[in-house]
Amino acid sequence: MSQQVSPPPTQNSLPSLVMKERELSWQVATNLLISFKYAWAGITYSFQTQRNFRIHVSVCTLAIALSIFLHLQAVEIAIIGITSGLVLVMELLNTAIESLVDLTVKQTYHELAKIAKDCAAGAVLVSALVAVLVAATLLLPPLVVLIISAL
Repeated sequence: MSQQVSPPPTQNSLPSLVMKERELSWQVATNLLISFKYAWAGITYSFQTQRNFRIHVSVCTLAIALSIFLHLQAVEIAIIGITSGLVLVMELLNTAIESLVDLTVKQTYHELAKIAKDCAAGAVLVSALVAVLVAATLLLPPLVVLIISAL
């Protein structure tokens, strides 16, 4: 079953719900709850529109679940959680930078826009590779022990 990939959203194609939520987002939030609402809208937008963000959320959930299943120490689970969280943060920043660059250059090509987008994507890649290294270091030894003991 193949899945159709939709083009990136434009100002005209954003769902009206997102547009309505963000209508007054240029204003300073009147209270902390409104600030959290805007933050959640950004996370929701990224989850709904960014395939890589959804992949990172899934892998993060899997890594933490596996950490708990393998009875890692609390500090090891925390380290996996922090590195996974940093990947999600980098993916959110990448989405923000890409959106801002698209807003600035519209539908035209500019070498500096390419550099900004490529560097933001590179930052996500570096953080993801570090997270894989950390997860492999902490998860593989007890996983190997579990597999060998099951044989």
